[in-house]
Amino acid sequence: MNAQQTVRRWLPSRLDTGAAVAGLLMAIALFPLRFFASQIYIKTIPLVLGSACILYLIASVRDDSTVNGLPTLSRDVLRLLPILVVVSSAAMVVIAVEHGERSVLFFDVAGVAGTLLLAQIAFSGKKSFNRTQILLQIVLLAAVLRLSALYVTPGLIGIDIWTHITQLAGNIKAAGTLEAIADNKHYTSPLYHLLVVATSLLADVPLRLALYLSLGLAMPVAILVVFTIANLLVEPRWAALATALFSFGDYVIEWGIHIIPTSMGLILFLGVLYWLVRVMRTDYGLREFGLLVLFTTAVILTHQVSSFIMLVLLGAGLAAYLVLKLSIFSRSPLDPDVFRVRNPLNIAGLLAFDAGFITFLWSFTPYNGNSFLVTVLSYLQETLASSAGVLNLAGPSGGSAGAAAASQGPTLIETVATYVDTIGFLLLLFGTFVGCLYVVNRQRAQQSVFTLLAASAIMLVFVLGLPMFGIRNFIPQRWFAFLYAPLALLTAIGLRHLAIELDRRTVAVVVLIFVLVFPSVMVMSSNGTIDNPVFENQEAQLSYTEAEIDAAYTIGEMTGSPDGDNLRPDQVVFTDHPYQTLFMRTGSYPADTARINDSEPVTHDITVYRQEQTEAATYFINSNGIGEIRNIPQQRICRSNQAVIYSNSAVEMCVTSPATDA
Repeated sequence: MNAQQTVRRWLPSRLDTGAAVAGLLMAIALFPLRFFASQIYIKTIPLVLGSACILYLIASVRDDSTVNGLPTLSRDVLRLLPILVVVSSAAMVVIAVEHGERSVLFFDVAGVAGTLLLAQIAFSGKKSFNRTQILLQIVLLAAVLRLSALYVTPGLIGIDIWTHITQLAGNIKAAGTLEAIADNKHYTSPLYHLLVVATSLLADVPLRLALYLSLGLAMPVAILVVFTIANLLVEPRWAALATALFSFGDYVIEWGIHIIPTSMGLILFLGVLYWLVRVMRTDYGLREFGLLVLFTTAVILTHQVSSFIMLVLLGAGLAAYLVLKLSIFSRSPLDPDVFRVRNPLNIAGLLAFDAGFITFLWSFTPYNGNSFLVTVLSYLQETLASSAGVLNLAGPSGGSAGAAAASQGPTLIETVATYVDTIGFLLLLFGTFVGCLYVVNRQRAQQSVFTLLAASAIMLVFVLGLPMFGIRNFIPQRWFAFLYAPLALLTAIGLRHLAIELDRRTVAVVVLIFVLVFPSVMVMSSNGTIDNPVFENQEAQLSYTEAEIDAAYTIGEMTGSPDGDNLRPDQVVFTDHPYQTLFMRTGSYPADTARINDSEPVTHDITVYRQEQTEAATYFINSNGIGEIRNIPQQRICRSNQAVIYSNSAVEMCVTSPATDA
């Protein structure tokens, strides 16, 4: 008996049910962690995992007497729902224009429209399902969600985008050469900036409008790539469900309005995933594999973090190949299923090529006075040596008010905001767990779905596992939108299985939770509403009014936009975060986050006050050196012993009077 036969002999006869039992035991073992840490995922993931495993085990014990499948809506209702989605989308546009922002009412209507869309997908019969009609609604709703924010918001949305457009792309356009950013890490990954500059020159429009005409329009349309991937795995109805779930993803929405190289990297990543799944599932030729290589190269030339995430995906594909070559899994050609039989594809050569190309580029990419490769490795080494530790948790948004509030416990609004931010992701995790259990069945095992499983598992380690040990060097916030692609695909596979195997009433409840809850919580999540957070006292708004933008540029003109190296520390402008980043990233004036205490005015010589500091969530540095949300009255920022040297309807710049210093 050889080694493979020995391994197979000791494995359970059904790996899927064995894995479900193991998952249930793991959920039970992890449950007590909630008593040692208050982190939301530690409290909820064991419950999600346990629920998924229990439902899968129930579905595995099939009773032919039960009525399976999802209930269907009547033809009249199915004819009405698309009209309601279109009307809701139009109402969203009107609300955004009338209010001048994506208001709470806007998000309420968006959640209702999303529910109507998911209801059409989930509760339509085979004959009544109209693929083209559904996909058009998905793109329409996705476009309205994103483009409304871009249209009504002055300037740009987000923090990093100001650097990419006003400085990097602006310098390239002004100089007419890439050498204008030779000292920046994007010098070796310039596709985003070159696309924006080229669009600006060809269309003869400003850089901001060029960005929106290129990537801004591409982001909602690129969602259809998820459908093309899913359609290689499941029937069109379930492929449409995966597409809709992905389109509502909060981080996917974020990169559709905060359009930076991560956004372009996400589009190209979807292209990589499509061609990877296609070459694994079909009889491909040189053209298909060449396009796969082309897309992986484009990712590398666009964004460093996206490149690393792509390597994880390719590594997952190679891991799936190695596992399937063990012959632990076998599939009868007579077994009917959506997965077609194909020999595993060895992508070690592609992985080696991309890893080598990345190492080569990063070895001379400038970053913080050294090469990008050396710098990130030194940062990782420093983290491992100084701050890594078990349950050394950090919130998903970095520094926050959480540390300050920990002693008195979260308020009701804080608790609601936290669960709104996480429920959508937890629903995807639930569907993913079910989908993973389904594909590990020996008779269903294929490299394509195993790649999705392995990629999801590895990426979850980076976004949830490593931060539990204080390791956030891989910028986990940038991973979620990429992670949503395999999660949405596996969720569609998992829900499809439950719809086939579970009692109709049980599966209807599960799917109805997705239909009613998922769209609303995702569109209201803080990550998808950075332009105007629903919980305005919990999250900082990463967009600015015309007056706030004009103030930053005018102050730069007044002062001649001095270089920070030529100023003393007391000559720096101090204001809130994120407003201080607007001064820095537009090159207007060196700025930093103001330091505050519990009640006394700030002591900085040059300060900038804006109404947002009093009325909504803005960050300041507390006495412990930690950023926290504070509402600060004007007199604590612009003090009586200061002179107001600039003022408009929303912003004041104050300077300590020389007479006072004397």
